[in-house]
Amino acid sequence: MANLLTNKYSPAVLLLATLLAACSGKPYVVTYSGDIDAPKTNTLYIARHEWHTGFIISAIDADSILPFLRQRFSSAAYYEFGWGDTGFYQADKITSMLSLKAIFWPTDSVMHVVAVPFDPPRYFNTSEVIEIHLSDPELYNLLEFIRTSFYYAANEQPISMKHGIYGNSQFYRGEGDYFLFNTCNRWTAKGLESAGFDIFTFSKFTADSIMGFLRDQTEPSDLIAD
Repeated sequence: MANLLTNKYSPAVLLLATLLAACSGKPYVVTYSGDIDAPKTNTLYIARHEWHTGFIISAIDADSILPFLRQRFSSAAYYEFGWGDTGFYQADKITSMLSLKAIFWPTDSVMHVVAVPFDPPRYFNTSEVIEIHLSDPELYNLLEFIRTSFYYAANEQPISMKHGIYGNSQFYRGEGDYFLFNTCNRWTAKGLESAGFDIFTFSKFTADSIMGFLRDQTEPSDLIAD
């Protein structure tokens, strides 16, 4: 079969097909079908740390969907969630080989969880932090997307890996492969789509594209930028 495909299609076409297949990779968007006019009473945050973005959500809200986190982080006020390449994200030193492998070859993913002890904009005072407001159904959908971003063992528990990269934090094995078209920032975009945002996830590969999208939102009740 491989020989037949190689003979029938050019290498460029095969490469494009592979890339497009990666675009729809796990974790998948959780389709939002709730009431778009529901009161947006839940506050959460998107943080940008250089090239990476992630969600910061109240521990009280997240614990209802991800109860295993309270066992690991007993006193967190918030959790920061990020998804990325297992080698690049966990590396003590970033090399060009790690970067190229993460971008051009499908690799395993990890979830990074950080216990945030107090107000996120003050805790991450050297990072850009944008505040957003979600309704209960929108928040539930986002948390369900985050839940499905963890890989679970046969006992339905997540698989712990190395200690995280800052603060009180932990890596867990992630669901899905990291690739050129399935990056950490596209993961954030898929989370936003799961939460009901009208966002074209295919074009959201960089932290700039995520934060720019959020800053461009026109509904002040949905988003407040610091």
